Amino acid sequence: MTADPSLTLPDGRPLPLMTGAELPMLESWLEFHRATLELKCAGLDDQLLRLPSAEPSELTLLGLVQHLAEVERNWFQRAFAGLVVPPVFEEESGYALDAGRGLDEALAAWRREAARGRELIAGRSPEDTGRIPDGPMAGLEVSLRWILVHMIEEYARHNGHADILRERIDGVTGI
Repeated sequence: MTADPSLTLPDGRPLPLMTGAELPMLESWLEFHRATLELKCAGLDDQLLRLPSAEPSELTLLGLVQHLAEVERNWFQRAFAGLVVPPVFEEESGYALDAGRGLDEALAAWRREAARGRELIAGRSPEDTGRIPDGPMAGLEVSLRWILVHMIEEYARHNGHADILRERIDGVTGI
């Protein structure tokens, strides 16, 4: 169990564990950040989710959801579990938008990737390892602990981007 479901923030996000064992605490922080990303997209139509942040950046909320689906797949399936799986979307970063794919489809893919990640790490130890499959660190051994810390960092950074995007779209802040 990663968090006590009765402990939620007023906006519905799970409150990360404040005490306890390392693995459930890391998992609870990852769940908090996953929920934050989803909340940043709530209530916006497809057109607004496609608005870029500011020139020259083409970063969008929809692109962030897609990117984080790719990140989930890369770290839990490819690196930790050693699975050979294709990208979730057309290109590996996930940022490219497809005119026919809206938020519902992107969120469904992202939720599937997060659920698969949860399955793959269930019952595992923070010391269990996988290998980075490609890129400049290809072949390096990496622990589940490192992957979880990295995932928290990845979501926190991109949730900061999502804060800026959402504020630009409709002025909503503080989520």
